[in-house]
Amino acid sequence: MSCPFRVVDQGQKALLRKQGYYIVGEHGAVKLCHWLGESLLRSRSCYKQKFYGIESHRCMQVAPGVDVCNQRCLFCWRYYDRESNLERGWDDPHNLLDGFVKGQMQLVSGFKGDDRCDIDRWKEARDPRHVAISLSGEPALYPYLNEMLEEISKRDMTSFLVTNGTVPTALSNLTTLPTQLYITIATPDEKIYLELCRPKANYWRRIRESLEAISALKTRRTIRHTLVRGYNMDPEMVDGYAELDSIAMPEFIEAKGYVFVGGSRYRLSMNEMPSHQEVSAFAESLADNLGYRIADEDPKSRVVLLMRKDVSSPKL
Repeated sequence: MSCPFRVVDQGQKALLRKQGYYIVGEHGAVKLCHWLGESLLRSRSCYKQKFYGIESHRCMQVAPGVDVCNQRCLFCWRYYDRESNLERGWDDPHNLLDGFVKGQMQLVSGFKGDDRCDIDRWKEARDPRHVAISLSGEPALYPYLNEMLEEISKRDMTSFLVTNGTVPTALSNLTTLPTQLYITIATPDEKIYLELCRPKANYWRRIRESLEAISALKTRRTIRHTLVRGYNMDPEMVDGYAELDSIAMPEFIEAKGYVFVGGSRYRLSMNEMPSHQEVSAFAESLADNLGYRIADEDPKSRVVLLMRKDVSSPKL
């Protein structure tokens, strides 16, 4: 499993470090989430803590293949001037996970000197108990994803796996399941998919296959709709999303407004960032269409949680 070549070149590594990433091995990375800092300094948490009970300060945001992706979504925060190579060797998942924890500890260390930092929470932050495989790139392209999930489970950590759904075989072949599996469905149809997600090939059929694959998985499943004003959230598009959602019928659906950050600022404008009211209206229409209920919302993150009516609670 060792990586004989450099998947992330030296120039890209320097750029990523400047952006706050801690590089692990040849292609892994961990980076502190904004909400981890908010939790330590201001006792504010991200919507995943509110919805699912994941403590923001103990959550580790990682990428097994940083910037390795087969899409170039307009709304993505990544910068596209340097991208990783998809066809090189890969690092061992055990070593990557060790490196992620080491990197998280190092990145968190700087908060201790801040008078606003809750010292007890800071100590807990140095022992992350949740792994969000969601930082950058498409994790299902990492060929040892199953082994990484197994290693996370062995360490008694929980995991969120966030995928764009373009690698259905990686999902159907999982023998160790994440605690919660996310698929991002950012468009209601193939035409908008090609325009907004700009895949390197047309993966629309694969995305539908991924929805079919996760319908049988015995884990918590979430479909996330990233909503961009003027592109993919017009009222007449709700039927298209509902048809896709009904393939998997996940426990949860998140309607999440696009946020004007990172590299997306060079492709979109503030005008494409919907208000929470717009996201709420979309979510209510989708819930009515599918027979789901609105379980929660977080206006500061412009996200609304839909839950299947037979599910009692979103909390882990």
